[in-house]
Amino acid sequence: MAHYLKRGMDASAIKAADAKVRETVEKILADVEARRDAAVRDLSQKFDGWLPASFKLTASETERAISQVSKRDLDDIKFAQAQVRNFAQKQKETLRDLEIETLPGVVLGHRHIPVNSIGCYVPGGRYPMVASAHMSIVTARVAGVKRIIACAPPFKGGPHPAIVAAMHFGGADDIYVLGGVQAVAAMALGTETIGPVDMLVGPGNAYVAEAKRQLFGRVGIDLLAGPTETLIIADDSVDGEICATDLLGQAEHGPTSPAILITNSEKLARETMREVDRLLAMLPTADAAGKAWADFGEVILCDSEEEMVREADRVASEHVQVMTRNPDYFLDNMKNYGSLFLGPRTNVAYGDKVIGTNHTLPTKKAARYTGGLWVGKFLKTCTYQKVLTDQASAMVGEYCSRLCILEGFYAHAEQANVRVRRYGGRNVAFAQAAE
Repeated sequence: MAHYLKRGMDASAIKAADAKVRETVEKILADVEARRDAAVRDLSQKFDGWLPASFKLTASETERAISQVSKRDLDDIKFAQAQVRNFAQKQKETLRDLEIETLPGVVLGHRHIPVNSIGCYVPGGRYPMVASAHMSIVTARVAGVKRIIACAPPFKGGPHPAIVAAMHFGGADDIYVLGGVQAVAAMALGTETIGPVDMLVGPGNAYVAEAKRQLFGRVGIDLLAGPTETLIIADDSVDGEICATDLLGQAEHGPTSPAILITNSEKLARETMREVDRLLAMLPTADAAGKAWADFGEVILCDSEEEMVREADRVASEHVQVMTRNPDYFLDNMKNYGSLFLGPRTNVAYGDKVIGTNHTLPTKKAARYTGGLWVGKFLKTCTYQKVLTDQASAMVGEYCSRLCILEGFYAHAEQANVRVRRYGGRNVAFAQAAE
């Protein structure tokens, strides 16, 4: 039976923190909806100390920002975007339009239609998340989205040059230096200077994720992504140093980022906890990583691989790194995860930054019902129907009429009956229940 060697924060404390975030976000969204640009400007000044003449970068401002990025960094950005673009293209190739004659004279089909406009949020408060631009913007371009706008918060008093470069080379039409809930609200609701979009994408902190949740329905969203989560599944084929390194590698995202170890080796579990303490003493980002580990870190000891799978599916983590003798066992048996990283040669940082899979992934147990951002998220699968012959229309109409009457929908039934009369030559009375 699984038991904890270390537990995270009490669930009631997490619930109280979530309630506070929810209330704050509600007020900000209402303010932006009511006062539009004026609210965005006030909020940007309040939270980021940023109040430019225009949040939107001009072409010359974009060029100036890119000129501050070294050639090596630009080459690295382009390499990463090439990997993301290639994988997204291969994913898109698996999606096919469909048309099939399901009955004589009855043709059904579907088309994959790109969303018309999206707003991409690229986090940049604690860390400039350059890679998030690749994941949202490049993938949307592959899908065929026509209008792409992108927002990132100011960094040290202005646009972050590398983020601007990534947005530009990724294919953004308009780039805004604007952060937080106010950015998400402006893109979704629209202001005097920012046209509203049809869909919001991109990860963010708890406030950005909550804003997307509250705006869902008025606009589409990719998924609720953030704060970052990581789960390591390991046995004694690896050591505590690599497990601790990979736990803290994601915990440094912020003080509310869960980092969990599931193992069937008590020796490895205790070694990993000692290594976490050792690494925190020297890690430059120990303030965030240490807080995350203290409040949200967990170590779960299991008796078997089967139990490890059950616990991992219960956790339903965003990132799941498997370092066991047979990592494919978990690929074959796990159901709830954002993305799997199989074997010690790979790790979550590869997926976050460069390998090509998308790093915008489900958090807070959303992996139970959705995968992460991919090219298909930007495509609407829309069906259509054609009835080619009189006989087919009359035949389907008779079934339809009876089923409508069964449900009490008499006007629905008449939609079918009028076609039975016209195309089948049968005199079906208005809303008549068929034999």
